[in-house]
Amino acid sequence: MAETEALPKLREDFRMQNKSVFILGASGETGKVLLKEILEQNLFSKVSLIGRRKLTFDEEAYKNVNQEVVDFEKLDDYASAFQGHDVGFCCLGTTRKKAGAGEVEARVEELQFERYSVFRPGVLLCDRQESRPGEWLVRRFFGSLPESWASGYSVPVATVVRAMLNNAVNPSGKKKELLDNNAIHDLGKADDSLKP
Repeated sequence: MAETEALPKLREDFRMQNKSVFILGASGETGKVLLKEILEQNLFSKVSLIGRRKLTFDEEAYKNVNQEVVDFEKLDDYASAFQGHDVGFCCLGTTRKKAGAGEVEARVEELQFERYSVFRPGVLLCDRQESRPGEWLVRRFFGSLPESWASGYSVPVATVVRAMLNNAVNPSGKKKELLDNNAIHDLGKADDSLKP
């Protein structure tokens, strides 16, 4: 696959642009893995977390991570927290039913980003800190099925993160991209710098 061979060069070219990034939802499962991988790959010159509270990190790798505390009910008052960033990742987790996906996507489109990508993963496969008995049962079910079948309905968080980062470093002429679970698997498996 030519795209896979191009990823190291795309990452290096991206790294040389000294871009900055913000992450919403860094305390959740996807956000934690995304932050860790961003720091390990050293893709961005500035990394900011925007959230309801400051997070505590013990590892040295997190020492230069900036944190902005915002009130999500009054986001207009915190516009400066979002300024000066080239890339943003929103990892605020919710169910599709609660999210009102079409409404959220319409609101994002109103913001007039040069480019934005919407990732629509299936059931996220991860070991959650919080207890969600229904999700635990679904993860066990998908974990027992052949990968070829289960991958149509579920995806490991690490694969989602790989897809997000591979997508970010890969230039696109599209203003809006919608990536479903199968596209996330394809893009997330383009290389294996992050093991699921």
